[in-house]
Amino acid sequence: MGLNKKSVDDINVAGKRVLVRCDFNVPLKDGKITDETRIVAALPTIQKLIKDGGKVILCSHLGKVKNGPNEGESLAPVAERLAEKLGQSVNFVADYNVTGEAATAAVEAMKEGDVVLLQNTRFRGKEETKNGEEFSKELADLCDVYVCDAFGSSHRAHASVAGVTDFVRAKGGECAVGYLMQKEIDFLGNAVENPVRPFVAILGGAKVADKLNVIDNLLEKADTLIIGGGMAYTFLKAKGYEIGKSLVDDEKLDYCKDMMEKAEKAGKKLLLPIDTTIAADFPNPIDAPIDVTVVDADKIPADMEGLDIGTRTAELYAEAVKSAKTVVWNGPMGVFENPTLAKGTIAVAKALAETDATTIIGGGDSAAAVNQLGFADKMSHISTGGGASLEFLEGKSLPGVAAADDK
Repeated sequence: MGLNKKSVDDINVAGKRVLVRCDFNVPLKDGKITDETRIVAALPTIQKLIKDGGKVILCSHLGKVKNGPNEGESLAPVAERLAEKLGQSVNFVADYNVTGEAATAAVEAMKEGDVVLLQNTRFRGKEETKNGEEFSKELADLCDVYVCDAFGSSHRAHASVAGVTDFVRAKGGECAVGYLMQKEIDFLGNAVENPVRPFVAILGGAKVADKLNVIDNLLEKADTLIIGGGMAYTFLKAKGYEIGKSLVDDEKLDYCKDMMEKAEKAGKKLLLPIDTTIAADFPNPIDAPIDVTVVDADKIPADMEGLDIGTRTAELYAEAVKSAKTVVWNGPMGVFENPTLAKGTIAVAKALAETDATTIIGGGDSAAAVNQLGFADKMSHISTGGGASLEFLEGKSLPGVAAADDK
C-alpha cells in the first residue's frame, strides 16, 4: 500500500484553480445542519489553499440521492455555514448539473483566495458508472490541481474521488491529499503497515461477516487481537460453547475455527470473552431499562442472550491494552446505546484513554461510542470514515488514496 503521498504542503497553488473533494456529508434536519464536525475538519486544508493564493473550488456529496436531485440534499446550507467559519463569502453554484455553464462562469470569475462550492456531486447520477468518465473530465476542466480530503469517500472509485485525477494529470496538473486525508494515512495506514509494537487490535460490532478480511489481516499484523461485541458469540460457539439466543453467524463457524488455529500457529494472542452480560431479550426500545446478569462465557442459558462482555472480560481486555504501544479499535463491545449494556465499551474506552499508546479509533460505531461516552479528547486519532477505515484495516488499497501523486 503506497502511503507516501503528495500533500497540500508539497504543491504550489498560487494563482491556480484547485478542486478540493471534501466530505460535507453532514446530517440535516429541516434544512439545518445538526452536526458540523465534517465542515470544521475540512477547514485547515481550505484555509491553507486560500492563504497560498489558490482559487479554491470545493465539491462533495450529501446524502444518498436515491430519487434524483432535490433541495433537501442541496449543499446550500453547507455554503452558508462554511462562509461563517471562513469569515469570507463562499460562492455556491446551485446548478444541479454540478459542472455546467454556471460552474464554469463562477470559476472564470474567481480571484486568488476566492472560494466556490459546487452542488452535490451525486446530483449527476451514479459517479462510478459510464456517466462518471464524462463527469470526471468536466470536473478536471474546472481546475489545474486536485486535492482529495474526503477520507470517508476514499474507498469509492467515484468520479469526484478518483476518476478526476487521470484527467488532471493528463494536462500536467498535480493530485495531492489534504490534511485530513494525510492524518488518516499517518495514523490508520501506518498503524497497519508499520506499527510500534506491541500492537493490539480490538474488534467489536455485530457480525463476523462484516469483518472477515479485517480479522484475517489484523491477525497477521497485530500481536494481540481482542474480539468483543455480537461477533464474539460466533467464536464462542465455534469453541463448542452454548450461546443461547445470542447473535450468531452459523455459516462462519469454520472461519472462526480457522482464525483461532491461525492465531495459535502464529503465536498471536486471540482474546475472547471469558464472561458475558446476558438478558432474556434484546432491549426494546434500545435504551429501555433491562435486567441483566453476568455468567461465564460457556454458561449462557438456552433462553438468554449475550448483549455485552462481562466484568472479568472487561478487566482482561483493559489489562491487554496497558502494555501496548499501538492500539486500533473498531466496533463496540456490546449494545452501547443502552446504559446498562455500555459497561464493556466504557471499560475498553477508559483503558484506551489511560494508556500512553497511540490509540486509533476506526470510525463508525466505535467513533460514535467514544464521542458519546466523553473519551474523544483522550484518543490519538478518531477516523472520519467508517467503511474506508475498515477497508484500510483490511489492507486494501483505497482508490482515493491510490489516485494521489506519490512524493
